[in-house]
Amino acid sequence: MQEIEACVHIDAMDVIAPIDPRLYSSFIEHMGRAVYTGIYEPAHPTADEQGFRQDVMALIKPLALPLIRYPGGNFLSGYRWEDGIGDKAARPARPDLAWSAIEPNQVGTDEFMDYCRKLGAMPMMGVNLGTGTPQDAVNLLEYCNGELPTHYAELRRRNGHPAPYKIKTWCLGNEMDGPWQICGMDAEEYGRIACKTARMMKWLDPSIELVACGSSFRDMPSFGAWERTVLSHCYTDIDYLSLHQYYQNKDGDIPSFLARNMEMDGFINEVAAICREIKRQKNTDHDVYLSFDEWNVWYHYQQEGKDAPKWIVGRAIEEERYNVADALLVGGMLQTLMRNADTVKIACLAQLVNALAAIMTEPNGRAWAQTIYYPFLLASRYGRGVSLRCDVAVPTYSCAVADQTPYLDAAPVLSSDGTLSLFLLNRSVDTPLHCTVALDGFTPARVLEHVGLYAHALTDCNTADASPVVPRTLSGALLHEDTVAATLPAASWSVLRLGAAR
Repeated sequence: MQEIEACVHIDAMDVIAPIDPRLYSSFIEHMGRAVYTGIYEPAHPTADEQGFRQDVMALIKPLALPLIRYPGGNFLSGYRWEDGIGDKAARPARPDLAWSAIEPNQVGTDEFMDYCRKLGAMPMMGVNLGTGTPQDAVNLLEYCNGELPTHYAELRRRNGHPAPYKIKTWCLGNEMDGPWQICGMDAEEYGRIACKTARMMKWLDPSIELVACGSSFRDMPSFGAWERTVLSHCYTDIDYLSLHQYYQNKDGDIPSFLARNMEMDGFINEVAAICREIKRQKNTDHDVYLSFDEWNVWYHYQQEGKDAPKWIVGRAIEEERYNVADALLVGGMLQTLMRNADTVKIACLAQLVNALAAIMTEPNGRAWAQTIYYPFLLASRYGRGVSLRCDVAVPTYSCAVADQTPYLDAAPVLSSDGTLSLFLLNRSVDTPLHCTVALDGFTPARVLEHVGLYAHALTDCNTADASPVVPRTLSGALLHEDTVAATLPAASWSVLRLGAAR
């Protein structure tokens, strides 16, 4: 089969920006089975003394998550955080209007903080600006970070947590322009309450960082106008603006689906431009960066038309079964995030367990990694350092996303130990791609590894019984002076790692 030829040029001195480690964060919402029979199941054979499943934790730990966003999501806009603290036997069960389930409140703020500690992660804590008030947000902040002899700080101490949690990153609500959102609102209303809440929270703890809600996704009718209005109210009081986006492949058009990360690139650029526009209007030195705190693929469950029983604990909803094509796009989306490291400082794969998740579980049974787990694992492991620009010369094809879609998508990262990792997506579904990489400012001594996802049917999935989709080694990468050549299988995502000459 004839190969597609591509040439990539990388200059090690042409730096986009250092990659914030928080780019490789994730998300646990009280949604579906993410918490109950996901991370938490006291009766499970592997459960620890707090009821957390150790088999799930063993899959999460290699991801080295810096942040985990919590507790929502749509759930956040109706959550009364005080229900989830203190004596578990006395905690009230509540109807969760966001997901038509029962919330037993057996996992709350303190338990989640303990879970983060066990994983070596920090929370990205959300405050309820749906049914909640600015004062409720400040009360939660005082409970978590308070050091004074005041009511909520003392309540935390009485609940067995004498030291403050020192949570740094906080979300001011979730998707507040969504008509599905509990007590959703227009941009003027949200901009005002976000500003008031931000100021009160920073008066109590000036060390924190705050994330304001952007539009719920790029195709919202409010997109653009929402961002401008919200930022006009609270630009100087916040630190990040959120972006959310999920991509779909309902029509089975794989060439277009694998190009969706180009749309993600455009989305990021649009929002970053709006932030710069408001900065100029405000005549300030303050920068607002981007937090892409929900991103993934989401369409399988909707297509299958499933409807789990309502008003139960751990309602099995939105349990996507991800295939190889989904994993390839997730890899491409990670490359987009790397390329935008100058503006995107936080990103959260949504979600972590069971609901739209990289990891699946059976109640009282097994846990396993889905296909999308692996590009995230490899990106988190090797995508830390500085993001480099690269020039890619490659043939293009026409699809629903763009008339000239490059067959090759590439993102290089130079690590602090001198390793160059080149992340590569071959979008051609039926043709291998021969890639020649020319390097300036970096002299490769050896190919450390070339590993990725390839040579599977694009519909293959991992299950509790079998995991056919795992990273595999690619052979044949050759060094010659300051160039390296490698062949990428059709429909593949991989990382080519080069060690520098010393």
